[in-house]
Amino acid sequence: MFQGLSEKLASVFDKLRKSGKLTEKDVDTALNEVKMALLEADVNFKVVKNFTKRVKERCLGAEILKSLTPTQHVVKIVLEELTLLLGSDRAKINISSKKPTIILMAGLQGSGKTTTSAKLGLHLRKDEKKNPMLVACDIYRPAAIKQLQVLGDQLSMEVFTGEPGMRPADIARKAIEHALHKDFDVVIIDTAGRLHIDEQMMDEVKDIKEAVQPHEILLVVDAMTGQDAVNSATSFNDLLELTGIVLTKLDGDARGGAALSIREVTGKPVKFVGIGEKSSSLEPFYPDRMAQRILGMGDMLSLIEKAQANMDEEKMKEIEKRVLDAEFNFNDFLYQLNQIKRMGPLDQLLGMIPGFSSAAGNLSEFSFDDKKFKRFEAIILSMTERERNSPDLIDGSRRKRISDGSGNTIQDVNQLLKQFAQMRKMMKQLGSLGKRNKGKFAKFFGM
Repeated sequence: MFQGLSEKLASVFDKLRKSGKLTEKDVDTALNEVKMALLEADVNFKVVKNFTKRVKERCLGAEILKSLTPTQHVVKIVLEELTLLLGSDRAKINISSKKPTIILMAGLQGSGKTTTSAKLGLHLRKDEKKNPMLVACDIYRPAAIKQLQVLGDQLSMEVFTGEPGMRPADIARKAIEHALHKDFDVVIIDTAGRLHIDEQMMDEVKDIKEAVQPHEILLVVDAMTGQDAVNSATSFNDLLELTGIVLTKLDGDARGGAALSIREVTGKPVKFVGIGEKSSSLEPFYPDRMAQRILGMGDMLSLIEKAQANMDEEKMKEIEKRVLDAEFNFNDFLYQLNQIKRMGPLDQLLGMIPGFSSAAGNLSEFSFDDKKFKRFEAIILSMTERERNSPDLIDGSRRKRISDGSGNTIQDVNQLLKQFAQMRKMMKQLGSLGKRNKGKFAKFFGM
């Protein structure tokens, strides 16, 4: 996520640190590089111009340039301005005191609107303790209705579809009546999308809005489309007066143009981000945490929250001592692969650890899918107990025996050993951090 931008900004700050005492020329040069990095990341030109102007005005204060640690002050200012650019504080869903809370989902076709509607329902049920109902108002694509019904079945969530021939606004109105009768406290309305913005689509969404008077109007946009997403958000906002934005496919966005532009351009907050295909992969958007990740500072709070939601605390306590004593072995590795698999892609999780992104280089090397996980599991289970406990024993002949026993190649075994060594290195780093800062890192390990 935003890997390219993060690396370029890290390079800028590294150059500043080597300069020692900063001059106005040093700041100008650095901010020009920041400007180019943001423009290459597809951030809106006006947003970049205003951002660098604000940063420059704050950086050129006499107390900054004369400071003994001027670069730290510059990084702090950039962090604060990035956070401001992204929205400052988390924007929550507006839950009405009178049932039901009505949420209207809008967006172009292909943005992930239907799946996001279901994911939002799951989030509200798990985190807000609500009883949501989904409403299928895309009457033009039978597949969209079926998709929402399938998602509803998977999540044990009711889906209201209306009668054949009903107008979308009438379906929405009937759905509200049904929700009141059945005591649903949240209604999420999935509307029709198009490949591009057209008058018919906008009129239809406006009709639904007027019919049910939603408390929230959320626009779902694909983060990977960059400025196209920003332009779509502007058009929708002009006609619907959005209350918030959901950025999908953020995990695949290496640049970050949409995320860094959309709040400033539209004036509407990003409320959620989609970071994967799982039903649980919709997350609240925290501007301060995202700014920290962009600057390579990690996001330990989000990592801890993921760990607490997915890991068995009692079992994690069993390996606490081995982690802190840097005695991490293949039995621990296999157990943690199972746990981490539930939390999300490993490269994303490692990117949340302060400083680990730059230390690990290309985090995509850490990613694994189900096939790779099963291959790794077979290789580990083909090791002797002694080899699992003492990985350094695994020489060439042992690798050949393990590869034959697991039905994999020696290259597969070497790949596992490489990733294990990288993971063990990370555990050593976290172990030393955990000893120094039990309050923060202990939570991650369930201590």
